[in-house]
Amino acid sequence: MATDYSANELMVCQAARQLRDGEVVFVGIGLPNLACNLARRLHAPGLVLIYESGAVGAEPKRLPISIGDPSLVTNSLSVCSMFDVFSYYLQGGLIDVGFLQGAQIDRFGNLNTTVIGDYARPAVRLPGSGGACEIALLAKRTFVIAPQSKRSFPERVDFITSPGCVDGRAGPAMVVTNLGCYEFVEGEMVLTALHPGCTVEQVRENTGWEIAIAEDLKYIEPPTAEELRIIRGQDLQD
Repeated sequence: MATDYSANELMVCQAARQLRDGEVVFVGIGLPNLACNLARRLHAPGLVLIYESGAVGAEPKRLPISIGDPSLVTNSLSVCSMFDVFSYYLQGGLIDVGFLQGAQIDRFGNLNTTVIGDYARPAVRLPGSGGACEIALLAKRTFVIAPQSKRSFPERVDFITSPGCVDGRAGPAMVVTNLGCYEFVEGEMVLTALHPGCTVEQVRENTGWEIAIAEDLKYIEPPTAEELRIIRGQDLQD
């Protein structure tokens, strides 16, 4: 195992390890994109990546800088409209995994990407839902990758953009942060694994409610040298 790595690199590795060969993944740019391409190169070569811009079965040879990057089109299975992606793939039940991010996530897995503060007079107006609400509702599993602090992990979000464990829904399959990993038990977030070097006290200090701790709390395996080599761009070709 490698010893020199960043929190973001460990988050990418942990997210990648959750993906299964042959799954269809609705992916965006940033850490989720890194996680998907890492999984595709290591243990899930049959992973099918779909981007909001319409690239289906994308096989980028370099990290795309946006969902409109031409690298997503090269060797993709098809290129369609955004309407087709949401109507036929997502609403059609063909998406196995969706990745989500947000400015806030609460103890029930609700995500906020709309406003900070009162909706009528917000302190900060955020980009909004985009396709996040639909992904949260219609993907078979969702993963959230987010930095953790009391501000970003309040007991209740200021606005529910993407629903979590509400009305009997299961909510995200996992939340991966810079401190650890969380899953949901009876509709509430539970700390199930810590990153190496992190403590339960750090988690509590950076959570806006009394976080539940799993009885069999585990530590996440550090990145391997091979995982880091791929993440850092030393192996861009398949």
